[in-house]
Amino acid sequence: MNLRKFSKLLYQLKLANQEMTTKFEKETGFSITRYELMLFLKENGQCSQTNLQNELKIDSAAVTRHLKILEEKNYVIRERNKNNNREVVVRITENATKELEHCEREFSHPNKTMMSPLNEEEENTLLNLLTKLVK
Repeated sequence: MNLRKFSKLLYQLKLANQEMTTKFEKETGFSITRYELMLFLKENGQCSQTNLQNELKIDSAAVTRHLKILEEKNYVIRERNKNNNREVVVRITENATKELEHCEREFSHPNKTMMSPLNEEEENTLLNLLTKLVK
Protein backbone atom coordinates (compact mmCIF):
# COMPACT_ATOMS: atom_id res chain seq x y z
CA MET A 1 0.00 0.00 0.00
CA ASN A 2 1.41 3.41 -0.92
CA LEU A 3 1.65 6.23 1.62
CA ARG A 4 -1.30 8.19 0.18
CA LYS A 5 -3.61 5.20 0.35
CA PHE A 6 -2.41 4.40 3.88
CA SER A 7 -2.97 8.02 4.95
CA LYS A 8 -6.49 7.95 3.51
CA LEU A 9 -7.21 4.68 5.34
CA LEU A 10 -6.06 6.14 8.66
CA TYR A 11 -8.05 9.32 8.12
CA GLN A 12 -11.22 7.34 7.36
CA LEU A 13 -10.65 5.32 10.54
CA LYS A 14 -10.32 8.59 12.48
CA LEU A 15 -13.56 9.97 11.02
CA ALA A 16 -15.41 6.70 11.62
CA ASN A 17 -14.15 6.65 15.21
CA GLN A 18 -15.37 10.19 15.84
CA GLU A 19 -18.77 9.54 14.27
CA MET A 20 -19.43 6.21 15.93
CA THR A 21 -18.21 7.16 19.42
CA THR A 22 -20.37 10.30 19.33
CA LYS A 23 -23.40 8.20 18.37
CA PHE A 24 -22.55 5.66 21.08
CA GLU A 25 -22.31 8.31 23.79
CA LYS A 26 -25.54 9.95 22.65
CA GLU A 27 -27.42 6.63 22.68
CA THR A 28 -26.00 5.21 25.93
CA GLY A 29 -25.02 8.26 27.97
CA PHE A 30 -21.55 6.76 28.48
CA SER A 31 -18.24 7.38 26.77
CA ILE A 32 -17.05 4.22 25.05
CA THR A 33 -14.06 3.96 27.41
CA ARG A 34 -16.18 4.21 30.55
CA TYR A 35 -18.68 1.75 29.14
CA GLU A 36 -15.93 -0.76 28.34
CA LEU A 37 -14.36 -0.20 31.76
CA MET A 38 -17.64 -0.94 33.56
CA LEU A 39 -18.39 -3.88 31.31
CA PHE A 40 -14.96 -5.36 32.05
CA LEU A 41 -15.62 -5.05 35.79
CA LYS A 42 -19.10 -6.54 35.42
CA GLU A 43 -17.80 -9.52 33.46
CA ASN A 44 -14.58 -10.12 35.44
CA GLY A 45 -15.29 -8.85 38.95
CA GLN A 46 -13.13 -6.52 40.97
CA CYS A 47 -9.56 -5.94 39.85
CA SER A 48 -6.67 -3.57 40.34
CA GLN A 49 -6.56 -0.18 38.69
CA THR A 50 -3.34 -1.32 36.97
CA ASN A 51 -5.13 -4.34 35.52
CA LEU A 52 -7.84 -2.04 34.10
CA GLN A 53 -5.16 0.15 32.57
CA ASN A 54 -3.55 -2.85 30.89
CA GLU A 55 -6.86 -4.32 29.67
CA LEU A 56 -8.09 -1.04 28.20
CA LYS A 57 -4.65 -0.07 26.86
CA ILE A 58 -4.78 3.46 28.27
CA ASP A 59 -2.38 5.35 30.53
CA SER A 60 -2.71 5.46 34.31
CA ALA A 61 -3.78 9.12 34.37
CA ALA A 62 -6.65 8.38 31.96
CA VAL A 63 -7.81 5.40 34.04
CA THR A 64 -7.74 7.59 37.15
CA ARG A 65 -9.80 10.32 35.44
CA HIS A 66 -12.39 7.85 34.17
CA LEU A 67 -12.65 6.13 37.55
CA LYS A 68 -13.05 9.43 39.36
CA ILE A 69 -16.01 10.34 37.15
CA LEU A 70 -17.55 6.88 37.54
CA GLU A 71 -17.00 7.01 41.29
CA GLU A 72 -18.76 10.39 41.52
CA LYS A 73 -21.75 8.85 39.72
CA ASN A 74 -21.74 5.85 42.07
CA TYR A 75 -20.83 3.41 39.29
CA VAL A 76 -17.57 2.13 40.80
CA ILE A 77 -15.92 1.89 44.20
CA ARG A 78 -12.17 2.25 44.61
CA GLU A 79 -10.41 0.98 47.71
CA ARG A 80 -6.83 0.41 48.75
CA ASN A 81 -5.77 -3.23 48.84
CA LYS A 82 -5.45 -4.15 52.52
CA ASN A 83 -2.48 -6.42 51.76
CA ASN A 84 -0.71 -3.92 49.50
CA ASN A 85 -1.51 -0.28 50.26
CA ARG A 86 0.02 0.88 46.95
CA GLU A 87 -2.57 -1.03 44.95
CA VAL A 88 -6.07 0.32 44.28
CA VAL A 89 -8.84 -2.25 43.80
CA VAL A 90 -11.90 -1.29 41.74
CA ARG A 91 -15.33 -2.89 41.72
CA ILE A 92 -18.57 -2.11 39.97
CA THR A 93 -21.66 -1.03 41.92
CA GLU A 94 -25.16 -2.43 41.64
CA ASN A 95 -26.20 0.97 40.23
CA ALA A 96 -23.75 0.58 37.33
CA THR A 97 -24.84 -3.01 36.69
CA LYS A 98 -28.44 -1.83 36.39
CA GLU A 99 -27.44 0.99 34.03
CA LEU A 100 -25.49 -1.42 31.81
CA GLU A 101 -28.45 -3.79 31.69
CA HIS A 102 -30.75 -0.86 30.86
CA CYS A 103 -28.45 0.17 27.97
CA GLU A 104 -28.41 -3.39 26.67
CA ARG A 105 -32.21 -3.64 26.78
CA GLU A 106 -32.66 -0.25 25.09
CA PHE A 107 -30.15 -1.04 22.36
CA SER A 108 -31.67 -4.48 21.74
CA HIS A 109 -35.21 -3.09 21.41
CA PRO A 110 -36.52 -3.92 17.91
CA ASN A 111 -37.84 -0.38 17.33
CA LYS A 112 -34.56 1.25 18.33
CA THR A 113 -32.56 2.83 15.54
CA MET A 114 -29.26 1.03 15.27
CA MET A 115 -26.07 3.04 15.65
CA SER A 116 -24.23 1.12 12.95
CA PRO A 117 -25.03 1.24 9.23
CA LEU A 118 -23.44 -2.22 8.89
CA ASN A 119 -25.18 -5.56 8.89
CA GLU A 120 -24.07 -8.25 11.36
CA GLU A 121 -21.68 -9.95 8.94
CA GLU A 122 -20.03 -6.62 8.06
CA GLU A 123 -19.73 -5.75 11.76
CA ASN A 124 -17.99 -9.07 12.46
CA THR A 125 -15.63 -8.60 9.52
CA LEU A 126 -14.77 -5.05 10.61
CA LEU A 127 -14.20 -6.16 14.20
CA ASN A 128 -11.86 -8.92 13.03
CA LEU A 129 -9.92 -6.54 10.79
CA LEU A 130 -9.57 -3.86 13.48
CA THR A 131 -8.51 -6.48 16.02
CA LYS A 132 -5.85 -7.64 13.57
CA LEU A 133 -4.59 -4.05 13.21
CA VAL A 134 -4.10 -3.49 16.95
CA LYS A 135 -2.33 -6.76 17.74
